[in-house]
Amino acid sequence: MTAVSDPTANAAAPDLLDLLDLPPLSAAHFARIEDKVAALMHTRCDVVAMQGEALLPLEACIRSAVRPGSTALNIITGPYGETFGGWLRSCGAEVVTVTAPFTGAVDPRQVADALQEHPEIDFVSLVHAEAATGNTNPVAEIGRVVREHGALLMLDAVASVGAEPLLTDEWGVDLCVIGGQKAMAGPAGVSAVSVSARAWERIAANEQAPRRSYLSLLDWKERWIDGGRTALPHAPAQLEMLALEQATDRLHAEGLDAVITRHRAAAAATRAGVRALGGLAPYVVSDEDAAPAATTLRAPEGVDAREIVTAALAVDAAVPVQAAAGALAKEMIRVNHYGRAADRAVVMASLAALASGLRALGASVDAEGAAQAAAAAWDAVAAH
Repeated sequence: MTAVSDPTANAAAPDLLDLLDLPPLSAAHFARIEDKVAALMHTRCDVVAMQGEALLPLEACIRSAVRPGSTALNIITGPYGETFGGWLRSCGAEVVTVTAPFTGAVDPRQVADALQEHPEIDFVSLVHAEAATGNTNPVAEIGRVVREHGALLMLDAVASVGAEPLLTDEWGVDLCVIGGQKAMAGPAGVSAVSVSARAWERIAANEQAPRRSYLSLLDWKERWIDGGRTALPHAPAQLEMLALEQATDRLHAEGLDAVITRHRAAAAATRAGVRALGGLAPYVVSDEDAAPAATTLRAPEGVDAREIVTAALAVDAAVPVQAAAGALAKEMIRVNHYGRAADRAVVMASLAALASGLRALGASVDAEGAAQAAAAAWDAVAAH
């Protein structure tokens, strides 16, 4: 049988081959990309660009800095905080847990009370913003409490970098992890972690810290940083690193303040539009606690959120609307407005699709009122 060729099948192949034939990434170029990331994170500490998705440095931080028999405070405001607790326990640490409802943020007084009750705590893990639950935490205030106590602070800033201020050094964050795939509109295959001098001391003193391992921060320090960043310890993920650099350059070109304003406007417009729409309600109650990267919504009583999402996507499959995962799937809808989706037209299209989806399920909605409220909210944020 003679195969029928598709003349469009390899239309993009020349460009892809050009990417494959790029010269190797030099150590100097790799270091420059790390420096651009450090500037974005507002840190003068060492920054290591790790060759994997952000779960890699997050687990590496915990396994490097937490020793058996120690006590750690884990702050849970979403699913990633729950993941950290498992890693902490597997390191042999006693874990003290502070949990806040997914409808809001953790209160710094809860953290202060836990530290006072357990003076032996020497490590605190916190997620800045949880895209999965749509909330964000007051890191500046929590960092101050943790610093006064003397514990190390690890921060997951994957969903917050680029969407809201991230002042790593000013807030006293010892281990700060970012990824490029959300507000930075960059790649998911590489990530970065900043490590303070205090954190390096703790890691070096931990006999259980990974060594000669993909999870090892010490390997990067000894083989990369201590040598002046002149020789890469292994072949880098070249295309992902170049994409990370392009993402940082694009943020710089637009202006970080402008990017943050765009994300804040997207969140404010989505929340205002939903309130005017009817049928749905913001899952995170207070605007102050709402993450700029994503807005979560509560489905009406007795209506499965997944049905609303299916109906909305049937109208417009391009909108960044999805049902929550796990136990929240039936009640929570998530509207992602990070990166290039932090855009006025995308927000308006998302609200219109949700309105059509709800209407298809028999709900009474005010699509025009939602659009007007969203536009007014966007303009109000942009004006400031």
